[in-house]
Amino acid sequence: MTPTITAFERSPDRGMGLSRDVRVRWALEETGQPYDVRLVSFAAIKQRTHLAVNPFGQIPTYEEGDLALFESGSILLHIAEQHPGLLSADPHARARAITWMFAAVGTVEPPILDLQTAKFIESDKSWADERMPLVKDRIRDRLRQLSSHLGDAEWLDGAFSAGDLMMVHVLLRSRPSGLLDEFPNLSAYVARGEARPAYKRAFAAQRAAFTDAQPPGAAN
Repeated sequence: MTPTITAFERSPDRGMGLSRDVRVRWALEETGQPYDVRLVSFAAIKQRTHLAVNPFGQIPTYEEGDLALFESGSILLHIAEQHPGLLSADPHARARAITWMFAAVGTVEPPILDLQTAKFIESDKSWADERMPLVKDRIRDRLRQLSSHLGDAEWLDGAFSAGDLMMVHVLLRSRPSGLLDEFPNLSAYVARGEARPAYKRAFAAQRAAFTDAQPPGAAN
C-alpha cells in the first residue's frame, strides 16, 4: 500500500527544503518507494482529523493502511527498517546508524532550533541581543564536536545511512545562519548529501509543492 505523508501547502521555509517533510521524502526516494503527499494548511493541522494522527498538530505524518506515525525520526526509522538502502545488514553498523539518527535530532538539532526561536519569536525582547551570541556559541560547540568526529571521512560511519540522511538535513537548517560555513568539512558533507539523486528529487518535490500553492508573484 502506498503511504501518504503530510506537508505544508505553504511551507514556512518557502520551498527551500528545510521543512521536516523533506527528510521523509528523501528517505522514501532513497529506498525507491512511491508515496503520496497530502498538503495541509496551518489551520488544518489544528483540526481533529490531523490531531488524531499527530496530537501535537505538526507535520509530517505518515499513514500506511492501519499504521499512522508522527515525528520525522520515527517515520524515517520505520522506512529504513522496512526497505533496504538506509540501514546496514550488519547489526553493529545498523545500531550505529540509528544512534546517529538520535544524535541528529536529540543533540545537534535543538540548539539550531533555539536560534530560530531567538530570531523569529524573541527578537523583540529586551534581552535578545545579549542572548543571541550564547545561542550561536551553543551551535558552534555542537558543530565543532561533529566536525572533529567526521574529519576527512565521506560519511559518519562508512557507507551512507539513515544517520547521514538525518544529520545532513538537520545541518541544512543551520546554513542560513552562516555557522555551517565555519566548518568546511561539514559544509562539504552537507553538499555530498545534497548531491545525491534521491535528495534532489525530494527537494524538487517540496519546492514544486510550495510553488504550486502560491498565487502568481507570491514567492518573489
